[in-house]
Amino acid sequence: MKDSEKTIGNIIDKQRTAFIGSIDSEGFPNIKAMLQPRKREGIRTLWFTTNTSSMRVAQYRNHAQACVYFCDTRFFKGVMLRGTMEVLTDADSKKDIWRDGDEIYYPQGVTDSDYCVLRFTAIDGRYYSNFHSESFNTNQ
Repeated sequence: MKDSEKTIGNIIDKQRTAFIGSIDSEGFPNIKAMLQPRKREGIRTLWFTTNTSSMRVAQYRNHAQACVYFCDTRFFKGVMLRGTMEVLTDADSKKDIWRDGDEIYYPQGVTDSDYCVLRFTAIDGRYYSNFHSESFNTNQ
């Protein structure tokens, strides 16, 4: 898993877009393109920023089950992570991943009530490369 974790981490780091999945009130999956994670710990924990008022935040508050997908279109590799998404609104979490320029999205700065952090924690995943898929557990 260690070599796979490095390979998957490289895919995550090199993609400018992540696709996050949530479950709507009728039980259907919803996918949304997001900017790459602001922070990651291995391949298990990823942090994103978004608007507190967004539909996706409401969905995660009702159903924490989530997935995140990264696709390297140049080499046609991909990784899907399954797990849970937490909506964080505490000051420390918001400050931790704030970047200069975020004011364009959150005009009131790091204390903007419409700014929150999404913390994704993976439990497992599936990696695709060279016409082969492999499932893996992120707890190992």
